[in-house]
Amino acid sequence: MSQPKILSIEDLDTTDAKWVSLKKINWQDQKASRVWEAATRRTRAESGVDAVAILALIRSKTRTFPLSTVIVEQFRPPMDKFVVELPAGLIDEGETPERAAIRELQEETGYAAEGVLESSAVLATDPGMTTANMKLVVLDVPLDGEMVSPDQDLQDGEVIVRRAVELKLLYGLLKESYLVDARLLHLAAGFDLAERLRAGDISL
Repeated sequence: MSQPKILSIEDLDTTDAKWVSLKKINWQDQKASRVWEAATRRTRAESGVDAVAILALIRSKTRTFPLSTVIVEQFRPPMDKFVVELPAGLIDEGETPERAAIRELQEETGYAAEGVLESSAVLATDPGMTTANMKLVVLDVPLDGEMVSPDQDLQDGEVIVRRAVELKLLYGLLKESYLVDARLLHLAAGFDLAERLRAGDISL
């Protein structure tokens, strides 16, 4: 299979765009009237939430392996690079964020969640550039014994590599990766910091 590559880049009129629109926002701060440019998604469902990111907690019912999660790698044309990320996806019309998380996890990674452990408040994705928002949904993924690699159910146009990794090793693994999604790295760094504080490796 050949590697993905960018063939061309050109300006796009917002009227020709399928997924995003570009907006001019006239607003006023404490001192003056100002103008801001922002991108908006055209796919926002009635839930008011664009997308979900998924933290899957994969555990062995027999404690055969340590608490783990799954991350994905895919080519992102805007970056012209492969990016390591949490599993994620857009919310379909009539779908709750939690149901979308369960569906997207199974499609992108093959892992079937047994339940929702947490669902965050609505989060800003990149508030200086876009109105896009999302939720972080934490899913419980119990396995009977050994770690397995179930079949993915990828959609047309998706080429996604998934990797299960122990939570305690996640931050170290990401530091060796070429390009990591900021949300994933923030989560992993926070977990690593909490573990080191608990172990007394950091003095305050």
